[in-house]
Parts: sequence; C-alpha cells; structure tokens
Amino acid sequence: MFKHCDPAGIVFYPRYFEMINDCVEAFFEDVLVLPFSALHKTGGVPTAEITTRFTAPSRLGDILSIRLDVTKLGRSSVGVQIQAECGEQTRFYANSTLVFVNELGKPTSWPAPVREKLEKCLKDDANDT
Repeated sequence: MFKHCDPAGIVFYPRYFEMINDCVEAFFEDVLVLPFSALHKTGGVPTAEITTRFTAPSRLGDILSIRLDVTKLGRSSVGVQIQAECGEQTRFYANSTLVFVNELGKPTSWPAPVREKLEKCLKDDANDT
C-alpha cells in the first residue's frame, strides 16, 4: 500500500512493525480466540524483546504473505517468529518475546485455555520441521 512506502516507493521499515503487530493481533484473535479488545480489559501482551532482520526491500504493489510461528512458551511469555515473503523471497523476519501481564502490568501466568492453545501451536510448529 502507498501509505507504507517512502517517496522512492520502498516500504519504510517502521511500517513493518505495524505489520508485525497486526499479525500478532490476528494470531490472538484467529488462533487463540482471544481478541485484543477482550484481552486488554484485564491486561495485555506487550513486546518485551524484538529482533528483526530485513533481507530484501519491498516495493509499492508487492503483496506480502506474513506468518507467525510459536517458538517458545514460558510461564508468562511466548516467543514467536514472524516472517514476511513476497513469492519465494523472504523480505524480513522478526523474533519477538511477548509477555502476558495483568491490569497492573505485572507478568502473570497464561490462563489455562490460552496456554493449551499455545502449547498446541508450539507442538505443531515443532512437528513441521
């Protein structure tokens, strides 16, 4: 989309972080069945750490496919890898740690139903390799 690009028609890298956040929100809603609107009534899942590698530029008109894989599960945290591709070419990947916090912003254990879904995602990802 044009709004993602700089004047040269190349995606401006901070826009990728919006895409990453959109992917995380979609994962919580579609896979964990925990919409951010419900989640943020009693806490949240802030990003504690993120590392990103940009491997190729994206340009106006490129269609990116973005996927999220669960890589690690802790008591109150989850590690994810988010990768964007255009066709067969990887454009970026990010490794992030999200922390489940209560309304006071303190790390707290995942609710059992959410943890079960995260464990299944972790197992499914491990079986893919």
